[in-house]
Formats: sequence, structure tokens, C-alpha cells
Amino acid sequence: MDILETFADPVVSVFERVAVIGAGVSGLAAARHLIDYGLDVTIFERSSKPGGVWAYDERKPLEYRYPSVLPSVAGLYSEADSDCEDATSQSEFSREEILKLKHAPPGPAYFGLTTNISTKLQEMKDHPWKEGTGDFVNVKVVGEYLNDYAKRFHLERFLKYNTKVETIKKVNGRWIVRSKLLNRTQDGNVEFLEHEEAFDKIVVASGHYHANRVPDIKGLKEWKRNYPGRVMHSKAYRRPQELAGQVKRSFNWGSVSSTDIAREINGVAKTVYQSTRGGQFDLPLSFLPPSAKRVGECVSFEFETSNEGRGVAHLKDGTTLSDIDKVIICTGYHISYPFLHPYHNDLISPAEANETVLVTDGTQVHNLHKDIFYIPDPTLAFVGTAYYVSTFSLFEFQAITLAAVFAGKAYLPREEEMRKEYRFRVIEKGFGRAFHALNEGREPEYVRELVDWINADAASSGGQKVEGHSEEWLKEDEIKMGKLRDRFEKRKQEEKQEESPRIYNLWSEGKFPNSEFNLFNGSGNNRGLEEQTVG
Repeated sequence: MDILETFADPVVSVFERVAVIGAGVSGLAAARHLIDYGLDVTIFERSSKPGGVWAYDERKPLEYRYPSVLPSVAGLYSEADSDCEDATSQSEFSREEILKLKHAPPGPAYFGLTTNISTKLQEMKDHPWKEGTGDFVNVKVVGEYLNDYAKRFHLERFLKYNTKVETIKKVNGRWIVRSKLLNRTQDGNVEFLEHEEAFDKIVVASGHYHANRVPDIKGLKEWKRNYPGRVMHSKAYRRPQELAGQVKRSFNWGSVSSTDIAREINGVAKTVYQSTRGGQFDLPLSFLPPSAKRVGECVSFEFETSNEGRGVAHLKDGTTLSDIDKVIICTGYHISYPFLHPYHNDLISPAEANETVLVTDGTQVHNLHKDIFYIPDPTLAFVGTAYYVSTFSLFEFQAITLAAVFAGKAYLPREEEMRKEYRFRVIEKGFGRAFHALNEGREPEYVRELVDWINADAASSGGQKVEGHSEEWLKEDEIKMGKLRDRFEKRKQEEKQEESPRIYNLWSEGKFPNSEFNLFNGSGNNRGLEEQTVG
């Protein structure tokens, strides 16, 4: 029987064993709801505690190669890979510590990290925040919230800590999970114990904030190799005090996280340059501290041996910035599932993806129904792929959906129907990170689709009905959306002010049409432009 027919037929018995990869918010939510449906769940977590990226770790990860490696192999380095990390940065660690850092690299959370989405939008079902918790809280408060979640729903008994999933392969209709446990021997040494288990279904909840994305910018690799302390990825940033006395000029490369770090190191660094490409998600200049200045895209770096390895940044507009003490790369992360290596294809673009590949260039996950189920084989599912959402809430609705389907209480469409919907979404949203974006009010609509699906099938399956977003949540979300609209309108006005001198010069030279000049200045008929923007 075809696997899709199995899911479509409510009388077919469901499989029992489910492996959940990761114990962050996605994995914990998935495990909780799968267990509620009576499925046999095992959670694999490579670190020693739950929480994922919100489990603050004072240690810093090892820095991998510059530029970054291919998404399919990110994080799969072994002890024998002498060229994969910078040797100088490793010299301060013992062999044992290096093995531990490679097995379970610390996450990107820094000491002063604060949530940018209200706790009112991030509350998980049946697990309220502690009384008196503010709207925006420190990383440690979030970590405690998730740790309490694991305890409240007794998830610890299903967790395998210090256990890294190495490979997942489908063999004779079942998923074979090969894992490696980091164990300390009686004499205090570190050893790794390998193990294989068979599962009927897989939930990938490993997140997408672990494989550093470092673009191949001319001169960066050489600068990092010769002066490793001058260049770092934001994943290794922890506290502003680390830069005290050594950084006068910092070059932060990226957008949102670079703004956060620029504010953190205000007063430590005399000058902070924030380099961006002018993307739609750049924050308004008012978010930057007085010490920071936004500059354009960087095209190359060079370092000066005669100046203690300080650097020079060359921008796309021809500007040169010199005497740079530190570059903090805030260019994000690749989507990477190294344990699903055969489902990667690093050699093609997203537009060239076939109907079986999961990851190409690391910017999106291909071939998922509703951003959850792998269309060719829905016994493989994902939680946590969406961007620009209230993560805790949204990921829990995804977890509830996959649990209902895996338990046979909600039914997937036929493969051709899922494929048709997926193709339409590609046409509508395009490829890359934007494919998973649920900004501009799409999040409530997406959740309504999931809830309506589960509740419609519950009538025939005997499943439990699910309550969607509350009225309070929707009101709070509208407040958030209003603030975001104001923020990006402000950014648009800033861009207009920055662009005005250039546009005026072109118009005065007869190189800019009067009609477009009037639109730029806010006079003239904007209706056509608005229609084009909306469409």
C-alpha cells in the first residue's frame, strides 16, 4: 500500500515509534503532543539540557572555515579534520574540550540577549509564564520557561541527553537512526558510544541557528587566518566586556543581530560600522546607538601587518574604512541537516531543486507540505522552519498538527494534491528564506488552516478538536504588526531621505522622468504604484 494511502485511510493502524531530533522549543512541543496521542517517543538532544538556542552557554563554539562550508556537511567534522577550524582559536582548549565542543557546539545566545516578541505571544498551551514575567525577557528567563515545560509534561524520561544524531536512513520501510553518546569514563576521559535504533517516523526539530553562514568576501579568509582574533561570527559573541580595551572600531556585518550587538557594545567600541545591503528587513537608523553608523555593502577586506593586523573594509560605493579592530559577522546561518546528507544537494540552486531534495543552498527546505511533511515520504516531518513568527506559539501548532497526522487523527491529502499546493506556494512566494516567511499577517492565517484541517478530520477520526489563537493573542499580534508597520515605514522614509540628493541630481540632469520624480516626492497619482506594490 502506498504510504500516502496509509495516511489517508482512518482505519489503518498507525505506527508507534517516533524519533524527535532536538530538545528546543520545537522538539519539546512535538514530543509533548506526540506522547499525548499515545505514541512511543524518543528525543535526541546533543547537549546536556533542554532549551535549544535558549539554553544559554557561556562557552564559545569553535569557529569553522572561512568562508563557510557547504550546508550538507556543516557540523560533521571529526577530530581528523585539521583544516576545518582555525588552529589558533583552538589552542586554548584541551583535546577533551575540543571533542565536547564539536559534539555539541554552544548556541548563539549571548548574555544580554532579550526577546523581541512579547511573552503574551510566546506562551505555550497549558504552560503560562510565571506571574510577574515582563513582556520582553532575558535569555535565561526563556531557558527556565522551557526547562519547566519539559518538567511539567514529564519529557525528561523520553530524553537522551549528550546524544548526537549522526545519520538517519530509510531501510526496508523504517528509519534507522545512528547516534553517538558522549560519555565520561571512570578515569575521567571522554568516550563516544555509538548506537542504532529503528523508528517508524522522524520529527526533525534541530532548528536552523547552528551552521554559520560566512559569505566568500575577498580578503576575509586571509585576514581570519593571519589574525583570528580580529574576525568572529556573532555565534561566538557573549558579552561586551570581552571587547573592552581592544576595540575602538568595530565592523558589524549584517542586519538584526548586528543591530543588537551594536547596541550592546556601545561605549565599549568608540565607533561601530554596520554594513548592510539595504534589505527590506533592515531596522530603522534610530535603533542604532550614537556610536554606530550604517554603511553600505562590503565587497572586500584587507589587513595591515604594520598596524597590528587591523583591517580595511572596501564598500561597494567606493568608500574605504580603515583601522578596524574587529569584524563581527552577523550574516546568519545555513539551514543544514547533516544527518540527512543524501537529501542535500549543494551543487544546485533553489530554482533547480527536484521533487526529492530537501536543502540546496541552505536558504530553505524544499518539498514540504504546510512547511511540515516531506511530500515524497510524510513519515519524515519538520517543526520550526518558519521565519518572522511568534516562534513558541507557531511551532506548537505545527507540533500539534504532525502529532494528529502521525496518530491517524488527521489525514494528509494525496501526494499530487500536496505537490500542487506546494508548487502554487513556490510561484506565490519564490525561493529562499522568503519561502518560509509568515510576516505581513500571514501567521494567523496559516494557523487557522492547520486548526481547520485537524478539526475537520476529528469528526471522522475521533480525534480531539484544537483551539486556535485566542482573541487576546490576535489583539496582541495586531499591536505587534502595527509597530512593525510603523518601524518599516520609518525605515522607508530614512531611505528616501538618503536617496533624495541622488534622485534630485538625476532629475535636474534630465535623467529621471518627471512622473516618477513626482511619485518619489509624494505628489502625483500614487494609485498605480500602490497597486503594483500590493500585487
